Formats: sequence, structure tokens, C-alpha cells
Amino acid sequence: MSGILELPKEGKYIYGIIRHPGPIEFGPIGIGKRADLVYGVNFKDITAIVSNSPIIQYEARRVNMTTHEKVLEEIMKEHSVLPVRFSTISEHDNDSGILKILEKDYRKLDDLLTKMDGKKELGLKILAHEGPIYESILEKYDEIRALRDKLINLPVDKTHYQRMKIGEMVAAALKKETEGYKNAFLDVLTPLSEDLKINDNYGEMMVINAAFLIKNINEPAFDEAVNILDEKYGNLMTIKYVGTLPPYNFVNLVINTKGV
Repeated sequence: MSGILELPKEGKYIYGIIRHPGPIEFGPIGIGKRADLVYGVNFKDITAIVSNSPIIQYEARRVNMTTHEKVLEEIMKEHSVLPVRFSTISEHDNDSGILKILEKDYRKLDDLLTKMDGKKELGLKILAHEGPIYESILEKYDEIRALRDKLINLPVDKTHYQRMKIGEMVAAALKKETEGYKNAFLDVLTPLSEDLKINDNYGEMMVINAAFLIKNINEPAFDEAVNILDEKYGNLMTIKYVGTLPPYNFVNLVINTKGV
């Protein structure tokens, strides 16, 4: 009948994959407004964590992304998890499609779970403080300081070229200094990690934007190393350290839900 809104069909939203041999539930915390039960669908010793969901493309809005992340965080309290790409939905309204995916991709999922067993991702972002870092450059680079002092009382309109030159020298010094600080951090933290992903910086004041894959047993030593570095460099930069993240930077798991 025309004019009647047809509701989307039902499917299964997939959050992640864990190693688990039997039934498991995580409560009514599913994506969307319905708070569907999040539970496991098991094949052999591998389980997909899913919930009922309409077959729609979820917008990458904060509320949806946060719910997806919170489910993964809940799973990670007890399990190593392979995170599945946001808004991956099986177009079956029962568990049969999920079981077919697990059976088809069993070897790949088994290998990835073995690789990630007992490990987690930790994030580190370091941002230099503009004032203190420039002061440290003036203290360290005699040529820049001498030129700055020479121009400080001269008219701006007559020293345009020289001031541009100082700007170029400071920019080069800043790049050199931030690279040095980045290496100082990596020299300490890389030996404590299993793998490392350097992501793009945003802004010239960013020293490092990195993800580390850490064995759970090494996390206390990694925490301590970050704290020591913070005590050493905290006056020059802000260190944002985020623990226990799904290993997005080390697992690129795209599940094909079509044709199964």
C-alpha cells in the first residue's frame, strides 16, 4: 500500500572477534536506540560478538562511534579482540550468516587472534608547549638568540628581511628539536612494545602521534617509562597517554558480509 513507510530488514551488527569456545553475553548495550543484547556466535573456538540491528548504514556520528567503542571496551575487560570495521552488518536475521563468515574466514581469524593474544594497543600523543619550546630554542641556538637581540629595538619596517630570516631559522630549529624529542621517546618505549605505528602529526607543535602494541604483562613497565619521560619533559610538552584500546592500528579486519 502506498504511503506506508517500510521498515528496514533485520540483520546482525558485528563488533569484533574473540577466542572463546562457547556462549557469551555482554548485556543490552548494542548500537542504536534499541539497546539490543550483545552476545557471541560461536564456531569452534572463535566467537563473533554481535547484536540485532536494522540493516542500515550507521552514520559515523559521535553517539554511534561511542557505542561501538564501548562494546569493544566491555569485551576487552576479559578478552583480546579483533575489532571489526564500524557499521559491518550481516544481512541475515539469524546467526546463520555469522556462522558462515566464521567458517569461511576461520584460518585468517585464528592467525590474527594468535598474533593479538595477550596484547593491547596503547596510544601516545605528545604536543610541545609553544612558549617553553621557543624559549628552549633561544637558549640553545646562539645564532638565533644573537640575531633576535640585535633586532629587538630596531624598527620593524626596516628589518623585515632579517625578521623573516629569524622565522625561518626558528622553524628549522623547531623541526630539529621535535624530531630529537620524538626519537628520545621512541628509544625508551619501542623496546617495551611488540609493534609500533607512527601516525601523521597535526600541527608543527605535535612531537609524536603513535600507537604501540604491548603485551599485557609489559604494561606496568611501559606505564612507568611514560611517567619517567613525563617527569623529564613535562615542562616542555603535554603527554596524552591512552591505555587499553582495540588494536585498530595493528589489525585491518574487513569482513565481507555479502554472499554469505
